[in-house]
Amino acid sequence: MRESKPELSDRLKRWSQGDSEARDEVVEQLYQELKRVARAQLSSERAGHTLQPTALVNEAWMKLAGAHGIQVNDRPHFIALAARMMRQILIDSGRRKQAGKRSDEPTPSLLYGTPSGQTGTLDLMALDAALERLETAHPEQARVVELRYFGGLSIEETAAAMSISASTAKRYWRAARAWLYLELGAPSDG
Repeated sequence: MRESKPELSDRLKRWSQGDSEARDEVVEQLYQELKRVARAQLSSERAGHTLQPTALVNEAWMKLAGAHGIQVNDRPHFIALAARMMRQILIDSGRRKQAGKRSDEPTPSLLYGTPSGQTGTLDLMALDAALERLETAHPEQARVVELRYFGGLSIEETAAAMSISASTAKRYWRAARAWLYLELGAPSDG
């Protein structure tokens, strides 16, 4: 059962003001949701990835807990921050693995699914680079991708987190997906 918005908002505000007890209560309350986000992110990773959802949540939590002066507005904003942390952890892990590979090893092909849930492997480093380019060209679209794909938020939650209408969030989502599919060398599925 989800806590009422005013109670969660109050905890988030207290955390933003430095209350470590409120910070711990927020994570305890949203831990299962964070694990769902972690599982979703790991599902698009290569087979044999050593990081488990619990470890990914814990690493992201350590980064969030160590951030000073963090301002968290509401549940969607918190989930988006955690998702961004998880994404960065996976990207950093991929870069470390890539740096450790011998140069004559073949580079794995880029196989991926759509954010709507098709299966496959997603090259997070390629996606991160594409998202950085998208953010330069269309920052709102990049933010929608971050909230929807990495944060697992609905269109309505994404719209609320960005203070835009749901129809605008949908339009940004469609445009960003098409742009990313072209950037990553795959046909758009509409």
